[in-house]
Amino acid sequence: MPRVVKVAATQLEITRDPEKNLAKAEKIVREAAAAGANVILLQELFENWYFCQEQKGEYFDWAKPLEESQPVQRLSKLAKELGVVLPVSFFERVNNAHFNSLAMIDADGSVLGVYRKSHIPDGPGYQEKFYFSPGDTGFKVWDTKFGRLGAGICWDQWFPETARSLAVMGAEVLFYPTAIGSEPEDPSYNSYPHWTRTMLGHAAANLVPVVASNRIGTETWAKSSITFYGGSFISGQRGEVLAQVGAKELKDGNLHPNPDKVEGFVVHAFDLDQCRTNRLGWGVFRDRRPELYTPLVTLDGSLKHHSLSA
Repeated sequence: MPRVVKVAATQLEITRDPEKNLAKAEKIVREAAAAGANVILLQELFENWYFCQEQKGEYFDWAKPLEESQPVQRLSKLAKELGVVLPVSFFERVNNAHFNSLAMIDADGSVLGVYRKSHIPDGPGYQEKFYFSPGDTGFKVWDTKFGRLGAGICWDQWFPETARSLAVMGAEVLFYPTAIGSEPEDPSYNSYPHWTRTMLGHAAANLVPVVASNRIGTETWAKSSITFYGGSFISGQRGEVLAQVGAKELKDGNLHPNPDKVEGFVVHAFDLDQCRTNRLGWGVFRDRRPELYTPLVTLDGSLKHHSLSA
């Protein structure tokens, strides 16, 4: 029998009230599940406003161990109730370390494991290095009820190494919860088209569907304000856009460049076996030459400290 899986990308406007945000997350998961979705992606750090716009020590109190994380614990129960898989973003504390993390929750409510964000940005409005240590889990894929799934988190999505690593590890769909919007120092600059094209390239280069979930709304702190783009979408394995939240129509598989900033979700079905046949038919994984990629494991591209035979 074909392995047909329906995935959902969601987007929400977040408030300063974690309880309201969790209730909104639960509501949209229920709605997506009722629409037939098997795997439902929520956005990055949806429990609260995107606090990385400023540096304040008291926000470390928002981090919790996996076992105490309200997003993880509540959505684990919901996943079991609905029989859906939920990749859940949360602010994780482990002793004195803090991570921007994702728990992969299977359809029986069990947590299959945790991925900690590998690439940590640091720029105006996106000051994550103050809060998060670089992830120490390495890239992760999980065998869930609905396929072998891989996930990166926000800034990870700008790195082709993330997507290729997950694909080489056997991921059949890539999921990216994110929080991206305007630049506080130049609100006129719109990085949304660049952001989307980058992920569409991951889908096309690896012949793997991509699901991205972003937030909407304007979040204003003391000295910084970001209006988040929304535009959550689902891409096919050739880099074509199959569904996009807030887009009135899609033409020829292209993203709408300025979708409405609305709460909601989109769903699309994939035959994972057919995707695999298409992927293998292209030969891009057959023809890889890992022994030539040594520059990728250096910072400066130099081979002087490395051997191709190493």
